[in-house]
Amino acid sequence: SSSESISVPMIPLGLKETKELDLLVPLKDFISEHYGEEGVLFEKEIKEFMELRQAMRTPSRNEAGLELLMEYYNQLYFLDSRFFPPTKTLGVFFHWYDSLTGVPSHQRALAFEKGSVLFNLGALHTQIGARQDRASLPGLNQAIDAFQKAAGAFNYLKENFSNAPSLDMSAASLTMLVRLMVAQVQECVFEKMTLLRAQNDFLARLQLAQEAARVEDVYSLVHQTMSQPHVKDYVPFSWTTMVHVKSEHFKALSHYFAAIALCDCPVPSDAELLEQEKAFLQFHVTMPEGPSLRVLLQDPEERRKLGKAHLKKAIMKHEEAMRIHGLCKILRKMDILQEVLSFAHKRSLSKYSEIDHEEDFFETGEAPDIHPKTHQKPEIKSPSFSQVKVTDLFHKLGPLSVFSAKNKWYPARRVHLMRGENGFGFTLRGDSPVLIAGVIPGGCAAEAGLKEGDYIISVNGKDCKWSKHAEVVQLLKSTGKEGVDIGVITLQGSECPKAADRKAAVMSSGSGVLKSNKENSRKSLMNSKSASTLLVWSKKSKRSKKSTYSGVPFTAVGDNEAMY
Repeated sequence: SSSESISVPMIPLGLKETKELDLLVPLKDFISEHYGEEGVLFEKEIKEFMELRQAMRTPSRNEAGLELLMEYYNQLYFLDSRFFPPTKTLGVFFHWYDSLTGVPSHQRALAFEKGSVLFNLGALHTQIGARQDRASLPGLNQAIDAFQKAAGAFNYLKENFSNAPSLDMSAASLTMLVRLMVAQVQECVFEKMTLLRAQNDFLARLQLAQEAARVEDVYSLVHQTMSQPHVKDYVPFSWTTMVHVKSEHFKALSHYFAAIALCDCPVPSDAELLEQEKAFLQFHVTMPEGPSLRVLLQDPEERRKLGKAHLKKAIMKHEEAMRIHGLCKILRKMDILQEVLSFAHKRSLSKYSEIDHEEDFFETGEAPDIHPKTHQKPEIKSPSFSQVKVTDLFHKLGPLSVFSAKNKWYPARRVHLMRGENGFGFTLRGDSPVLIAGVIPGGCAAEAGLKEGDYIISVNGKDCKWSKHAEVVQLLKSTGKEGVDIGVITLQGSECPKAADRKAAVMSSGSGVLKSNKENSRKSLMNSKSASTLLVWSKKSKRSKKSTYSGVPFTAVGDNEAMY
């Protein structure tokens, strides 16, 4: 029947809206104050970031829109590391509106911005899922995937962010949304089974009845969750009603398919009996009254009696679903839902009148409920952030391991260095930026004022923040008798590299009320070089381990340092 292929509507979420944000002045000021660079030189990068944010406010409802949100979310990781020190805020407020009520909230914490983008990622998945044509297998599979990813986004948000200022991101709301998405996946799995299975087979019909009972089960849980004190006044009445209608509707379907299995399928042959008996043994929540299963399955009259009891229950549940549906003005306007409910009701009624005999004097018994069971459990698919690669827009500021918001350094020094008989008199280690790991007392470097723990940021005016070890060595070696100008910085509190090793290995965490350590420690998130957060000198160098210049005892050089 055409009505059977009509899909019941799903519940999509609206996106959170946000106000425009002008970061030009705050970021330029921070660059000049904290990084000692001219903010004007970074106007292009700041504008590029602001354009990305502007585009992210209205993503398209497809894969490109999802990628856009993910790109912006990943870019926030860099913004956090570069411009949000643990001790102070940028002084900018992030304004977002509640997805369901439109109530505005604002916070200075970047974590609120991150959380809101993550919420929209989930919401966009729900919209994509609800738009699929579920009358076809590809459409159903795409809907399942979208709702599973939506559940994953809301679940990730619930586990990694706390103290959200808006109700849609509270733990209670997110729990409800995850459960709603899981129920919508389960409904798609039921629809998939009705498409795939040969309907006239006894075992297939039992399976359909159990799948329907499983859908009823998960929608009942969602309905309970929506009826809780903190959620009840907040969730739209049409949602709560829709979920309630679906739980009754699928309970009715589970009893309908049980009746069809019993009444429309032939009595099993001896070869089929054992398999059918085994399936039927686990089919009901409690055993039906009357004869043994074997007798029941082989006696058409007993099958009809139990089938009739199931249909009676199905009709009661269909009528309950239609009654609840009628209580909600918004749902009454949804013709599709009305049509699906009344089609299922009429189908059960006509089946009942078909198997009802005038001479039936027995009292139709109470059919036991059907044991819920699914062949495809919904998965909660967490967001895969590394799928969308981004490069740090503020790459020019230097490697994050040193040039981040949480680190402070003394003003850069320029040192003029002459080469002595035994070289410059220092050991270098690591790269991007190269570290002065040791200074020989009385050597040229010591006399010029270089210290252990200094980072080389330029050689003869050439920026070396991102330079590899070998490149810096080459620049130093190519200097003549006139010597070389070296620009260095020293991290505050890390004059002793051992302390720096400990301090700088910790990545910055979000500031403000809404903050999450788990979220901010996603170090391995991006595979780009600029996302590296470990201190460069704790990496093993690929260079030769022997000291480059003779005349210095080998023991004075650490395992991955080289003497110059």
